[in-house]
Amino acid sequence: MKQGEARFYLLGERAAVLASDAPADLACQRRIWWLASQLRARPELLDIVPGMNNLTVVFDPLTTDGEALLAELEQHWAGAAEASLTPRDVAIPVHYGGDSGPDLGDVARHAGLSAADVVAAHSGAEYIVFFLGFQPGFAYLGGLPEELATPRRAEPRLSVPAGSVAIGGSQTGIYPAAAPGGWHIIGRTELTLFDPLRDPPSLLLPGDRVRFVPQEAHHA
Repeated sequence: MKQGEARFYLLGERAAVLASDAPADLACQRRIWWLASQLRARPELLDIVPGMNNLTVVFDPLTTDGEALLAELEQHWAGAAEASLTPRDVAIPVHYGGDSGPDLGDVARHAGLSAADVVAAHSGAEYIVFFLGFQPGFAYLGGLPEELATPRRAEPRLSVPAGSVAIGGSQTGIYPAAAPGGWHIIGRTELTLFDPLRDPPSLLLPGDRVRFVPQEAHHA
């Protein structure tokens, strides 16, 4: 089923998906955040998962009719407003290159730039947290300069260290915990991105404005 710029479909028997066909941008994400906030007030819905240009609603098929939910999502999306968030400004100190950023040279070669130019471009941009996913506290950031977009590594690493600042395609992000990953590691931060004992547990939240701040060379 379609409605303008979005598609609505069932994913199995327990999830309804709204997928926007509009380009990924902050206005679209704010509409998704607004709709997610409205749906979270519904106790019969089991989980609300905002993503990049999409929203997944998990429900119990014994108590909720999937087709009816799709029709409701379509109706709400047509009149969805942008969530009026008060964004926080978050500075992330980063040690670029060296042992902290072993793929900085690869990104530089792909972009046709020097390593210093990559650092300047990456740290000179302002990013927006579009959504959290992949692992707790992993923020997908919009705003990577186009010249730094780099395809993922042909061979993913079995373990990417916690705090790694990396580029994958047209996005940049920070690994909150050690995990397998195929993004290019260009630096590392010593900040704790996710702490289950902290309130909120994630350092970065949807809508936050993020800047990376280069630190002096990190010596292993």
